[in-house]
Amino acid sequence: MGFRQAWKILLITLLSYCIIQSYYCNASDTILQSQKLLVGETLTSASQVFELGFFIPVNSDKRYLGIWFKNIPPLKVVWVANRESPLKVSDSAASVSISKNGNLVLADGTQNVIWSSNVSVPTNITVEVVLLDSGNLVLKDNVSGQSFFESFDYPCDTFLPGMKVGFNRKTGERWLLSSWHKENDPSPGNFSIGISEQLSPQFFVWNKSTPYYRTGEWNGLKFIGLPYIDSAAYIVQFVFQQEFQEGTTYFTFLPNTSFLTFVELQSTGSVQVVQWTDGCPAWEIYAKMVHAPCDIYNTCGPSAVCSKNKFPICSCLIGFVPRSSDEWSKGNWTGGCVRRTKLLCQPKGNTTSIGVGQQDGFLKFSGLKLPDLAAIFRLDSASECERLCLNNCSCTAYAYVAGIRCMVWSGDLLDIQDYSYAGEDLFLRLAYSELGQKRKGARSFSLGDSCNISKDYTMESFYLGNLKKEDPIELPLIEFEVIATATNNFKVDNKLGEGGFGPVFKGKLKGGPEIAVKRLSNRTGQGIEEFKNEIVLISKLQHRNLVRLLGCCIEGEELLIIYEYMPNRSLDKFLFDASQKELLDWPKRFNIIQGVARGLLYLHRDSCLNIIHRDLKVSNILLDEEMNPKISDFGLARTFQKQQQLVHTHRVAGT
Repeated sequence: MGFRQAWKILLITLLSYCIIQSYYCNASDTILQSQKLLVGETLTSASQVFELGFFIPVNSDKRYLGIWFKNIPPLKVVWVANRESPLKVSDSAASVSISKNGNLVLADGTQNVIWSSNVSVPTNITVEVVLLDSGNLVLKDNVSGQSFFESFDYPCDTFLPGMKVGFNRKTGERWLLSSWHKENDPSPGNFSIGISEQLSPQFFVWNKSTPYYRTGEWNGLKFIGLPYIDSAAYIVQFVFQQEFQEGTTYFTFLPNTSFLTFVELQSTGSVQVVQWTDGCPAWEIYAKMVHAPCDIYNTCGPSAVCSKNKFPICSCLIGFVPRSSDEWSKGNWTGGCVRRTKLLCQPKGNTTSIGVGQQDGFLKFSGLKLPDLAAIFRLDSASECERLCLNNCSCTAYAYVAGIRCMVWSGDLLDIQDYSYAGEDLFLRLAYSELGQKRKGARSFSLGDSCNISKDYTMESFYLGNLKKEDPIELPLIEFEVIATATNNFKVDNKLGEGGFGPVFKGKLKGGPEIAVKRLSNRTGQGIEEFKNEIVLISKLQHRNLVRLLGCCIEGEELLIIYEYMPNRSLDKFLFDASQKELLDWPKRFNIIQGVARGLLYLHRDSCLNIIHRDLKVSNILLDEEMNPKISDFGLARTFQKQQQLVHTHRVAGT
């Protein structure tokens, strides 16, 4: 028997075997009614983007059926079928198939149904299950294409292009993301994401049933509670859809041909946008919302404002006082604030009992995240919106926002945040006596003391010797006593290290975050220029790969700068320690390289001030809790003009 004949016999044998065993054989992206998917087998979407199969989370003793991105490390599972009904790891005989009633079912090794698509399927058709390149798993009629079940209608913790987050008013159905319970436990966790039922909806993160975070309303281009993100900068191109006949209202987002991307709700309640570009070794976190105290819903209580750039972070609105002064002084702000003077609430034009012109009016507050629970009216002008509010005794404030129009609040004003720039204008209704000589639109809101408007006996002398009055500083002034308490009086045990400027101490603000404090404690002239550089230049910069400055202190003989605390310290602690450097695998190293490069690109080209660092070394690259790099120590930095291609420095400095 020749080679050709032997080859033909082998080929025929293999084909025959597959036909006989068609119960188990399956197409690469499809399960037919005669087939099963077993443990160890997978479906792969047509373009090799997604894969469906059985997986075991790290350090878990449970097995799940899920969908994940194919061949992109680390494994990112985007959907889990049996979140609440896991299989035992020892059950290697589990299978996925189409049942007699047309549903997709997951059965354990003893053929007990663990999970089912649980939809109504006509008995006179033939159905199939297909894994699409979008990541959507679809149970459909293989003739007409009508779908009966789609995994996109049952999201887990991952928002993919083409998915919906929203609701159907007619059916009561809601499309929500829900977090994993833990990193290795896909069962539903405490946090979920959905949208509000209002004319201009907003995304909410809920902790169980309690609001945890919100984005602010959608104005057609962006969410107004995220003022620092320009509409053109959204890597996730959101699309808002309202289909009145069907009763659906939802957000989706468009796929990008240049890279893969998704939005993930983590088990901690944080939200991150993740992307992967062809050729990259791993996923890259494009943006992460780790919610600071002011981002947590209604941190300061009713009629109060939260400011990240102030300590304490909570302040009552003008015309309001703390509901409980005792609780407020202890840092418990949940009770919020109450009006100091009751409203007279006379409709405009009715002045018979209060005298001409002495009716309630409005005070303008600028640069805010507007309160929650606004009623929205499609009025054509701000003056109409003002009139609507003034003629309604229950109206406490209004705003007129492009793309949304008239926003009106009744009762308490919840979840207000102050921004150092951007934000919206809020017109607060106050009694005439609270307005004084400053009427509607004549006064803007300002929070607390900043470095350039602080105590004369400290700052004035520092300005005379070191700063110009026009030098813009945007850091809050924190009193020395507060910092001393936070660092346990600069206890040696809290010392993180020491540089040319002075020692650095770890601390924790009362009711606030962990901090790192850099201290220069004498006025010999050493470090003054570096201190000025930090508080003038770097206070204006915001980038995820630059260490964030939280405040400054200039009091008596003390100069201090307060930074966000970086739990993994500096990069040199890992690179030059034999045991620690083993923790830096290639993906982590590559992420650090990319992060430092992004930070430098921002400094050199994209920031409002073009800056040369001049002291970039591994000890000045700090690492956060997830080993993301942040450039620090700008004491030797200097600016250059945008048109300059070459800059000469006047002395040797740093590296």
